[in-house]
Amino acid sequence: MMTHFNLTAPSITLTKPLGYLEFLYLESNARLIITDSGGLQEEACILGVPCVTLRENTERPETLDVGSNVLGGTDARTILEKSRIMLDKKPGWKNPYGDGHAGRRMVDVLVEAGLGMKDETKASKIRFSG
Repeated sequence: MMTHFNLTAPSITLTKPLGYLEFLYLESNARLIITDSGGLQEEACILGVPCVTLRENTERPETLDVGSNVLGGTDARTILEKSRIMLDKKPGWKNPYGDGHAGRRMVDVLVEAGLGMKDETKASKIRFSG
């Protein structure tokens, strides 16, 4: 749409469509995410990137509760105001979606129950990111 309407913004880089991991990498290195997507609101929260949601409500109220996200609505002045506020926000909110160690705990439960790997030393060598 930027090209269609002959708009320019020196700090915005237009790209071809990206794969999920490429996009996640860009998100994780962003200073601010502006979106109307519920999934991006969650990802921004988890990645520690402030978010402004371009809607009047959200199905991800937990992101508002922890302070990782604000509703910008659809008014340009409000969006700009909320964006400035969030650009000054320091990450440090609690992740409402967990601590990133659910996989490790699941393996521990399966090993303890005698399911899956029979050798606990193999299970203890499994590495999970998070």
